[in-house]
Amino acid sequence: MSDVEQVSITEPAESAAQEEQQPVQTEGEEFDSLLNEYAGFTEPTPGSFLRGHIVKVTPTEVIVDVGSKCEGVIPIDEFRDEWGNVRVQPGDEVEVLMESTEVKDGYVKLSREKVRRVRVWDDIESAYQQQKTIQARVVEKVKGGLAVDIGVKAFLPGSHLDIRPVRELDSWIGQEVPCKIIKFHKKRNNIVVSRRALLEEESREQREKLKSILVEGAVIKGKVKNLTEYGAFVELGGIDGLLHITDMSWGRLKHPSDLLSPGQEVEAKVLKYDPEKNRVSLGLKQLTEDPWQTIAERYPVGGKIRGKVLNLTDYGAFVELEPGVEGLIHISEMSWNKRVKHPSKILTTGDMAEVVVLGTNPKDRRVSLGLKQAEPNPWMALEQKYPIGTVVQGQVRSLTDFGAFIEVEEGIDGLVHVSDISWRARVKKPSDILRKGETVKAVVLKIEPEKQRLSLGIKQMQPEIWETYCAQNRAGDTVKGKIVRKAPFGLFVELAEGIEGLCHVSEIPKENDEGEEFKIEEGQEASFQILKMNPSEKKIGLSLKSSKSSHSRKEMDTIRQQHSSSSGATTTLEEMVAMKERNRLR
Repeated sequence: MSDVEQVSITEPAESAAQEEQQPVQTEGEEFDSLLNEYAGFTEPTPGSFLRGHIVKVTPTEVIVDVGSKCEGVIPIDEFRDEWGNVRVQPGDEVEVLMESTEVKDGYVKLSREKVRRVRVWDDIESAYQQQKTIQARVVEKVKGGLAVDIGVKAFLPGSHLDIRPVRELDSWIGQEVPCKIIKFHKKRNNIVVSRRALLEEESREQREKLKSILVEGAVIKGKVKNLTEYGAFVELGGIDGLLHITDMSWGRLKHPSDLLSPGQEVEAKVLKYDPEKNRVSLGLKQLTEDPWQTIAERYPVGGKIRGKVLNLTDYGAFVELEPGVEGLIHISEMSWNKRVKHPSKILTTGDMAEVVVLGTNPKDRRVSLGLKQAEPNPWMALEQKYPIGTVVQGQVRSLTDFGAFIEVEEGIDGLVHVSDISWRARVKKPSDILRKGETVKAVVLKIEPEKQRLSLGIKQMQPEIWETYCAQNRAGDTVKGKIVRKAPFGLFVELAEGIEGLCHVSEIPKENDEGEEFKIEEGQEASFQILKMNPSEKKIGLSLKSSKSSHSRKEMDTIRQQHSSSSGATTTLEEMVAMKERNRLR
C-alpha cells in the first residue's frame, strides 16, 4: 500500500436539484459566479452564496444575519467540530448558501456545509475513479458504523472497519485509518468508505479455513489480543472473537484485566457466529455451571453464613458468599441500635462477616443479607429492662419541632413529645425548655419493640398540677385570673401557672355597674366564679357574671351590718341601695 498515492480531501458540494437547474460549468467558475452575484444582489435567491454575521447561537440552531433585513437559520450540527464542540459565537462572520427564500417562522433556510463542499468535490471524485487510498479520521460513532472526515463527512460502515467484527466502535474515535471510497454519489452527497477492502485480501484464505470450525456451542482456543473496558478480543486465526466482560465470570469483574491479560491463551465457547458479518461472540463462564440455578437450596432464608466483604457503597455492602455469588447487606440491616451513616463505619473491604440470609431471587441474581440479624435485637428486651413507669436518665441527642430525643442507652433513643415536657408551661418549641447535650430524667410511657419506638415523659416526673389545683378549689369558689386570649366564644383565663379556664361569652356581663358597655382586655386581671371543674379532661368553666353578683351580695351584707350596728334599726333594701349610691358618689 505504500505505493498508493495519498490524497488530501475536504468536503462535497450542492444538492442534485440545484445542479440540474444551473448551467454546466466548472466548480471554480460556479463559485466565482455565485460570489459575483452576491456582491451586487439586492434580493437573495436560492443558491446564492452570502456573507453574514452570527446573531444568536441556541442549543439546536444558529441564527445568521445576511443583510437586507434578512435572517436565516442553520442547524447547530453544521458548526460542530469532530469532538462535537461548537466553535462559533455571536458576531462571527460566516459564509453561507441560501437554500430557500421561503420564510418560515421568520427565517430563511441557510447552509454552511454546502459552501465548504464546493472546494473538495473534484478531489473526492478523482480518488473514487482511480481507487486511491485516502486517509480518514474517525469523528464519531453513528448508526451502523462511524462518521469519518475525508475533507467532508463520509460513512465508514462498522462491517467495513476491519476484517473481524468490531462490536465497540467508540475506541476508534480520533484514529486515522486508511480507506478506499467504495460508493460515490455526487448528487446525493453520499460517500461510503471501507477499511476492510484494504485488509480483506490478506486474510481471505485464513478466514475461509476458520469458518469450517466456527459453530455455536463449539469450544475453541485462541489468544487474547487486547483488552477494553467492556471485554477482550480473542484472536482465533483470521477473525477476532469478542469475549464480553459479562461472559467471563459468573461473579463480579470490575475490569477484564482482573481475569485475563494480553497474550494469554484461553479456551472459550462460541456463543454466536455470524458468517456474513464475521462476528464471533465467545464465553468463558459458559464452560462451568451457573451457580445461581440452585441458590435458594444452598442458601435458605434464615440461614447463617460467613462471607467476604467485596465492596462498600453509600447504601450497603456486597458480600461474596462463593465465587460468582454475591449478596447485599443494606445499610438499614447493619445494626439494631447504632446510627450507621455509612457502611464503612461498620465493615471494611476484605472483612469476613457473619450474615443471615433474608431473601433470594435467582431470576434477578440477588441475595439479601442482614448483619444485625446475626445478633440479638436489643429492642425486644426493652420491655423487661425498662417497664412502663421506670425513671430513666439520658442526654438530649436532638431537638425537633415535635419533641426531643433522649438517649437511654447506646443506640436506644426515646422520644419526649412536646406535650409531655411540662405541666405548667405552654411549650411551643422543645428548644425553649431543653438544650442539646443536657442530661435529663424521664418516665417510660410506652414501648413498641416492633417499630423500635420508646415514648418518654418529663412532666410525669412532677405531680399533676390539674389534680392539685382541683383539689384546692371547688365549684362556686371565686378566684382571680388573667385574661390570656380572647375568642369569639369567650375568654381564656390563666388561673395559675399551667392552668387555664374558659369563661363563655354567655357568662360575660354586657354592662358594668355604671350601665356602660362592659369591656375587658387581654392581660387584664379579674375575679371569676368557678362554675364547673373536670380534672380528667383538664377543663374549668368560669363566670364573670356570677362573680359580679357574688360581690354585690357581699357588699350589701357589709352595708347592712354597718348600718345596723350604728343605728340599731333594720335597714330596708331601698335604704341599702341608696347608701351604696352615696358611697359611690363620695
